[in-house]
Amino acid sequence: MPISLVTPEFEVLRDQTRCIKCRVCERQCANKVHHLDPDLGVMVSDEASCVDCQRCVTLCPTHALKIRVNENQFRPNANWSQQTIKEIYKQAETGGMLLSSMGNPNPLPNYWDHLLINASQVTNPSIDPLREPMETKVFLGKKPRSIKRLPDGSIDTSLTPQLELSMPLMFSAMSYGAISYNAHESLARAATELGIYYNTGEGGLHEDFYKYGPNTIVQVASGRFGVHEAYLNAGAAIEIKMGQGAKPGIGGHLPGAKITEAVSRTRMIPKGTDAISPAPHHDIYSIEDLRQLVYSLKEATNYTKPVIVKVAAVHNIAAIASGIARSGADIIAIDGIRGGTGAAPTRIRDNVGIPIELALASVDQRLRDEGVRNDVSLVVGGSIRSAADVVKAVALGADACYIGTAALVALGCHLCRSCQTGKCNWGIATQQPELVKRLNTDIGTQHLVNLMTAWQHEIKEMMGGMGINSIEALRGNRLMLRGVGLSEKELEILGVSYAGE
Repeated sequence: MPISLVTPEFEVLRDQTRCIKCRVCERQCANKVHHLDPDLGVMVSDEASCVDCQRCVTLCPTHALKIRVNENQFRPNANWSQQTIKEIYKQAETGGMLLSSMGNPNPLPNYWDHLLINASQVTNPSIDPLREPMETKVFLGKKPRSIKRLPDGSIDTSLTPQLELSMPLMFSAMSYGAISYNAHESLARAATELGIYYNTGEGGLHEDFYKYGPNTIVQVASGRFGVHEAYLNAGAAIEIKMGQGAKPGIGGHLPGAKITEAVSRTRMIPKGTDAISPAPHHDIYSIEDLRQLVYSLKEATNYTKPVIVKVAAVHNIAAIASGIARSGADIIAIDGIRGGTGAAPTRIRDNVGIPIELALASVDQRLRDEGVRNDVSLVVGGSIRSAADVVKAVALGADACYIGTAALVALGCHLCRSCQTGKCNWGIATQQPELVKRLNTDIGTQHLVNLMTAWQHEIKEMMGGMGINSIEALRGNRLMLRGVGLSEKELEILGVSYAGE
């Protein structure tokens, strides 16, 4: 058997003076890194299998373990990095495409970190959110362009179907199959308690979760997995997934190992078979085709639910959004290049798409210029990491934000980026029963509620500092942002002035 040229990415450091050979690390590691050597009578590690999930480090009762990046280095080369060489070795050994999960880890410009929030001082006094009213409620859907009156002279207050959120946040699409039953239940329960929504992703809706329908967004993707009339009518809104930030322009793939009996039943595909969704919807090749599907879904649900169209942020996103706004969709969801994923080709994840900040600003401006901004709401995702990112997104024109990775981190995810293996030691991105049960849904739900509650408080504090008392007054208010470390062109696209101006 040939020697692998790929050296272990991590080193497992074990303090043998502390190790009591309790074998907790061995029992807890789904990757079989640790085992007891019967001849030596000590615990040893297979570092080549380690993904740095930190499960063993966290649960070791004597704190005998540490994991660090392997310090072994190839000869330095500015053009041929260690990572690049290792990836070539892997492909030379396997002949396969490289797969990765979670979001793009490369040091791309992060525009959230180059945007600063303005604050009020004297002429426009700040607001104390602890003592004065502060509105974080958001309604997503079409809004009238002007006031209309009924024949009797009264104002027509009727609206097309809307989603009502207690704060401008929702849990983004993560399918049952890609993540576990317990992870889905935690998201659904938290969304219900918070008065927001969670998204089923393209994996259908498990029969146990129909009771959370009023706080559920059901997704229709190219594979149509789990899509039927009861499913469409179960949720509060329907999302047509045209693309996602981690893999624009390509389809999805859930390995057969993750298609258990329950996942099979939910997705309506055979157990153990790969779930492969094609790159395009084979009935959508134009905005007119998209419009037909939008109205087909509205017809199937008696025009009682808003329809969302989700697309990836790409170079011509403003023109795409303009077309979607005319397709009959009520909400446009845009996912940026740093968006997370359960599995995507590494080259696609790391090189295709554009940052959500630039996409959002260009779309909001284009829709305003064309006079159709009120025809759709905008929801954005792709590395929304904090309440500050949410405030900045709303100021750039978003009505609300999708969060995915942040929600998984709240559930215990350590971003070891090995979701595609199905061996998530924290019970999140797995279907193995012994791993799934590690995620306690009561604790998971409470952590999600705590996180969103904390963000809501922070959003109120930041709005109060700006002298703004509602999300609606913040939306598209780019005067409340200033840029630092950005070029003139970047500032132009963002529609933001430089700090000091």
